[in-house]
Amino acid sequence: MDLALKGRRALVTGATRGIGRAIAETFAAEGVDLAICARTGDSVSAAARDLESRGVRVFAKAVDVADGEALKAFIVESAEALGGLDIVVSNPSGGNGTDEAAWRANFEVDLLGAVRSVEAAQPALEASDAASVVFIGTTAAVETFLGPTSYNAIKAALVTHANGLSQSLGSAGIRVNTVSPGPIFVEGGSWDRIKQGRPALYEQALAGHPGGKLGEPQDVANAVVFLASPAAKHITGVHLIVDGGYTKRVNF
Repeated sequence: MDLALKGRRALVTGATRGIGRAIAETFAAEGVDLAICARTGDSVSAAARDLESRGVRVFAKAVDVADGEALKAFIVESAEALGGLDIVVSNPSGGNGTDEAAWRANFEVDLLGAVRSVEAAQPALEASDAASVVFIGTTAAVETFLGPTSYNAIKAALVTHANGLSQSLGSAGIRVNTVSPGPIFVEGGSWDRIKQGRPALYEQALAGHPGGKLGEPQDVANAVVFLASPAAKHITGVHLIVDGGYTKRVNF
């Protein structure tokens, strides 16, 4: 399938490792020019060099998504550097927890990071003939998972916001969708740490998958890149679960 992405311009926040990095690499493989950010300057520079070696232009900057003004400035600079934006992927998370600091971190990064990204990118997206926004959610937003935590609830709010945006921005030609991964194994990531420190929980997660294995970042990246592409031009307001059957709810 031709995704009609070559020559498009995508911005991916939190793009130096894990799911965000896989998304950026998959866009690059499709010939998409990129704007990427993350908090650590060295990792941003290394990721930019790698992505540029794949034959695309890359605008990269160290940005803490929790810093609203810095994030909005980065997005405006990205549109200028790339000559516009067609795609925005809001990916980072502020972590997880139950205390007030955790709630504030998830609110600032997961939710307000997405809100601010769309607001700052909207003028550039309105100028595109194939504009798309994708938020990265979680299956913990649709089923109770490990108790009442900030991550689960704030990601649920993100899904609702995405659907609202899909309605309000549709007339401007901007599609908005959410992709929610289930447990995804990333070297050095949360499920790697769970495997090492809480093996019983890790084995429980494996048992919850019909196929008996956790997902990989590429599984999520493939879904995101398809939804963001012109090939999905009639899909908006969708919440796509990428979890290998881990969640058991039935949607009609």
